[in-house]
Amino acid sequence: MLPAATPRLRFREMTEADLPDIATLEIGGSRGAKGWIEWNRRNYANHGFGLWVIETHSGEFVGDCGLTMQEVEGEWLVEAGWHVRSSLRRQGYAVEAAAAVLEAAGDAGIDHLIAIIRPDNVASQGVAAKIGLALEREIHKNGGSALVFGADLAE
Repeated sequence: MLPAATPRLRFREMTEADLPDIATLEIGGSRGAKGWIEWNRRNYANHGFGLWVIETHSGEFVGDCGLTMQEVEGEWLVEAGWHVRSSLRRQGYAVEAAAAVLEAAGDAGIDHLIAIIRPDNVASQGVAAKIGLALEREIHKNGGSALVFGADLAE
């Protein structure tokens, strides 16, 4: 279920060969780049989606963007997530990729989509708003405060 290509970006599944590029992303957590790729490959197998590599049509690595299952206050929800290389931020790549992912999620029958964002990550909050996600609630997740943005996709 890869999202459709956008005017500047294309999506593909992560592979072990992406390790040097994935290592350049600020992904947080304790998985590390190798664990990140392994986790996403398991997500593809188990859910039919995960975070996909986003790259320009000429093949330049931009980051990752896609869907994952996230536990929020005892409920499993589909989350849109994105990470863009620091040198390519503020050029609209995250919005472009996340909008394509949101459209693919709707086409796949996902009825509600969320994004979990730290309160200090103002840039990602802006991405969420630009693709139509609205602040739903504040939660405690992974040792800190987090904001849950969301939108119903079902028509």
